[in-house]
Amino acid sequence: MNRALPFLALIAVGALWGAGQPLAKTAVSEGYRHVGILFWQLTLGALLFGAVTLLRGRSLRFSRRDLPLLLFVALAGTVLPGISSYTAAVHLPSGLISILLSAVPMFTFPLALALGTDRFAWRRLAGLSLGLGAVALLVLPETSLPDPDMARWIPVALISSVFYAIEGNVVGRWGTGGLDPVKLLAGASALGAGIVLPLALATGQFIDPRGPWGAPEFAILAGSGIHALAYSGYVALVAASGAVFAVQVSYLVTLFGVFWAMLFLGESYGGAIWGALLMMLAGMALVQPRPRRFLVSADTYAKNDTRRAVTGDLQA
Repeated sequence: MNRALPFLALIAVGALWGAGQPLAKTAVSEGYRHVGILFWQLTLGALLFGAVTLLRGRSLRFSRRDLPLLLFVALAGTVLPGISSYTAAVHLPSGLISILLSAVPMFTFPLALALGTDRFAWRRLAGLSLGLGAVALLVLPETSLPDPDMARWIPVALISSVFYAIEGNVVGRWGTGGLDPVKLLAGASALGAGIVLPLALATGQFIDPRGPWGAPEFAILAGSGIHALAYSGYVALVAASGAVFAVQVSYLVTLFGVFWAMLFLGESYGGAIWGALLMMLAGMALVQPRPRRFLVSADTYAKNDTRRAVTGDLQA
């Protein structure tokens, strides 16, 4: 059963995170933009993570040495990729943005090798290559883009993949400094909200929560909750199973993201999408967690201040 837990967690995170893309498309559909949306996403996330932390009987106090990690997670995990994703969502179909998230392994794999957090294996490279091949098939303008001019926004969407890859590798290599994922995200979300609030006010993007409420407002609320759940699950996966395995959630985000976009937004795509999805699934099947990898509870992280020793044991 322990061997199955990483895969079950991966599917759950992928389904949740995949739903975030159609919600983001809805959120920007009537004029709201990235900084204003991010402020409420981070604020609601801080409240949710903070409440869970307190209900578990833990303190929300942080030490001065926690500040660099909190700032890094806030910027690399939400603020910078969020700006990229919400900007791209104005110009690209929701399903295509989900597909482009599969490019995360392209950046993660060489970083993991460079940091020594994973070992080279032809089977894993073949799996990642299949996933990247699927992305290449889907972004061809004649198969996936209703307007060829959309191609110039693809690099913007890929910026989020770069930051997710950097964050995943850093957390996988140096750990969470003794902080469990929920408390870490509570602090990072609060810090991130403090960073983007002045930007939202200065750019006129602040969103008045008093209404009137419509589809974009409800999408922001639902997206914030989904982001909180999916992101905490992703951080736990990185810490427990390593960055290269956890990043395979990108393929499931793509699969669910395309499905939710077709179901709720009525998006349609060329026939190449089905072949590409099969390539993604085949690529994921080739990337297996190592035998000693398993998901552990947040309580385990809190009891292990020597995080490098734990990470080394899990990746042995």
